Amino acid sequence: MKIIDLLDKNSIKLDASPSGKEEALNMAIDLMDRSGKLNDKEAYRRQVFAREKESTTGIGEGIAIPHGKCAAVDRPGLAAMVIPGGVDFESLDDEPVTLMFLIAAPDTKDNVHLDVLSKLSVLLMDEEFTASLRGAESVEEFIKLVDKADEEKNGIDERLTEGNTLNAASDVRIPKILAVTSCPTGIAHTYMAAEGLEKAAKAKGCAIKIETRGSGGAKNVLTEQEINDADCIIVAADADVPMARFDGKKVIICQVSDGISKADELIERACAGDASVYCADTKDTMTAAGKTTKTGEKSGGVAHQIYTQLMNGVSHMLPFVVGGGILIAIAFLIDGMNVNIEALPADQRANFGTITAAAAFFKGIGGTAFGFMLPVLAGYIAMAIGDRPALAVGFVGGMMAANGKSGFLGALAAGFAAGYIILGLKKVCRKLPDAIEKITPVLIYPVAGILAIGILMTFVVEPVMGGINTGLNSALTSMGSSSRIILGFILAGMMAVDMGGPFNKAAYVFGTASIVAGNYDIMAAVMIG
Repeated sequence: MKIIDLLDKNSIKLDASPSGKEEALNMAIDLMDRSGKLNDKEAYRRQVFAREKESTTGIGEGIAIPHGKCAAVDRPGLAAMVIPGGVDFESLDDEPVTLMFLIAAPDTKDNVHLDVLSKLSVLLMDEEFTASLRGAESVEEFIKLVDKADEEKNGIDERLTEGNTLNAASDVRIPKILAVTSCPTGIAHTYMAAEGLEKAAKAKGCAIKIETRGSGGAKNVLTEQEINDADCIIVAADADVPMARFDGKKVIICQVSDGISKADELIERACAGDASVYCADTKDTMTAAGKTTKTGEKSGGVAHQIYTQLMNGVSHMLPFVVGGGILIAIAFLIDGMNVNIEALPADQRANFGTITAAAAFFKGIGGTAFGFMLPVLAGYIAMAIGDRPALAVGFVGGMMAANGKSGFLGALAAGFAAGYIILGLKKVCRKLPDAIEKITPVLIYPVAGILAIGILMTFVVEPVMGGINTGLNSALTSMGSSSRIILGFILAGMMAVDMGGPFNKAAYVFGTASIVAGNYDIMAAVMIG
């Protein structure tokens, strides 16, 4: 779907002058209503404002992309406003918004708003493009500028299909490059890396197609024919990417941040063929984490492999942390509104959060969700290493850590151990007769793997990690107020210093570990950061 298919002359205003954020949103909603895309303006307004309360849609650089998906929308639409004087929109960078796009999407299974949001996010990263939109002198010119930018983006993908005939007249062969971008959250870095690689390839004169694996699922998926015809493939990812399809091709594997900051270097290497040939085990669904090339060197470096495997576990664990945590917080809120904790006997204060029936209900559901946190963490770390057969082994190891003393540290160890146990079993089972090898995924891997992780957890991980975990919790509990404040400053700073980067994620993992141990104030500092 082209962006201009969603725009209407009646939904564009080039000289808006709202006095504040609320008025700006109302003006944009009025424009959307004028385009005839809504069947209930007030219901759509409520949805847009509800979404804005969750977090600001002012993404920075003077741009805001509010959006709403509900039954009040008949068909997808866009409204656009240029605000020459700017308006305070509580943006991420605290700068006034001068360019706003409002998205309306019907309440269907199609993630139209996510598709449009990702497309717009990429286009609006181009400062020249946004400057031209702000300087448009007519609605017609504004639409033409959007259409031109959209066509140029789509044209990059079409060039790959044309292949070597692109420059046949001059007998110059244009390298055909493919890329895959992915990050654990799949919102910002995935598309920023794609945009960076696309710009670098365009400047170099290379044909490129980029598969993005974001929160809305895989988009622009690479076909088998495109992979066969490609000269080189760039995988810029901090999350799992199916890799078996790239067997026998030259592949550059790097962090997603490299697709943003080192795009020119990556394209230069891809055009020159400066990459190792990827060697996939055809029995596995390969991922970007922990696999080897024919040169025998680990793809992306050992540190990056460990980071990617860890992030696979963390990203799958987060919904349980968020969902369970909010429900538990509601339980405390309910008891806080109905019970005077100061009046409770000392022996009953530990039951705070389950005293009233409503609080106990929410605490029960939230606690159940929290109970899955460590098994899911360990299971998906293991899966990133040993693929699907390692999932059950990791889950069991994580559950043993949750039920024992090792807690979060034990679950981390269980995840990595389970993954490598399965890798070891795979090597052993390759020597078995074909008749027996067929039953390995459903019999040998789970039985031998679970037994091995059980022995390892009982006799090694629990005693060692349990002692370390107990010591850390005791140290945190005995910290004075000044020390806790300093720790809070450090963690908040780590969260703020590199959004989505290793320091940010390390602080978040530490905060999550503290929740398991019952130190909620540490996660509070992380969230403030």
